[in-house]
Amino acid sequence: MNDLRHMRHALALARRGLGNVWPNPAVGCVLVRDGVIVGRGWTQPGGRPHAEVRALMQAGEAARGATAYVTLEPCAHHGKTPPCAEALIRAGVSRVVSALTDPDPRVAGRGHAMLREAGITVTEDVCEAEARELQRGFLNRIQLGRPMLTLKLAVSFDGRIATASGESQWITGPDSRRHVHALRLAHDAVMVGGETARTDRPGLNVRGFGAVRQPVRVVVSSRPLPELPPEGAEHGPLWQVSGAPEGFMAELGARGLTRIFCEGGGVLAASLLRAGLVDQLIGYSAGVVLGGDARSGIGALALDHLADAPRFHLAETRRIGPDLMHRWLRD
Repeated sequence: MNDLRHMRHALALARRGLGNVWPNPAVGCVLVRDGVIVGRGWTQPGGRPHAEVRALMQAGEAARGATAYVTLEPCAHHGKTPPCAEALIRAGVSRVVSALTDPDPRVAGRGHAMLREAGITVTEDVCEAEARELQRGFLNRIQLGRPMLTLKLAVSFDGRIATASGESQWITGPDSRRHVHALRLAHDAVMVGGETARTDRPGLNVRGFGAVRQPVRVVVSSRPLPELPPEGAEHGPLWQVSGAPEGFMAELGARGLTRIFCEGGGVLAASLLRAGLVDQLIGYSAGVVLGGDARSGIGALALDHLADAPRFHLAETRRIGPDLMHRWLRD
């Protein structure tokens, strides 16, 4: 029971790194000695220091004989920092509890093996399902060669994103819009299509959360982009990609992105769905009806049979102000 409680604490810490640590995974670590938490840490912005190092620095000598709860297998390779498995060994921890084996070929069980060879007790797969969902972006990049993709839509009750004339501000309320900014903050990049960029000139940044690491702005277009705000304290880097979805998603993964938040438009959304690249749908539904002549949020999918439609299962629903938020995961 204590293992579950402490690992869930570590998972909560790991979530603080989402959107801030790419290309590294967002990891949390809690050090417990004699039932008392003596250190805790999470991966810092830019991916360093790692969670284990932060927790060990906080614990100091109290780490000796402690149990380390880590949401991902401690790294075993020398990169820009020494291996975390070695740091845990040097600190004298007596036990390591991990949630997930790291699929990175440079680790892939070697971290656990190093710990065991040093006489440390290792317990694996505690809260494995929760950790897998949290690490979906990192796992996608390592195992599929592309980032995790979240597709977001804010729609009327009848599934429309704008009136026939194109008016769309605002279908959903301010609480939902603030929630969207929180989700942008938890992703590495915000993506739109070229038509959305040219028509709306969106900021694609995080607002209302103070000074934060801004997400990369990705525009999918083969045509020249309009003038958008330059990179700076209030706007992240601006990247342009083009071509087939499978190709540009692989390119973005190769550049280190793990989590992408797609906000339109309809043609781009349809192409990503047709290619089977959407991992998560997040919808905000408002109590307004716009009718059949209003604009749909997703372009044509050219489906002849219902069985061919992309399928997702419901993971969460929540009331946000006057709106309903619903989150769906790909089957």
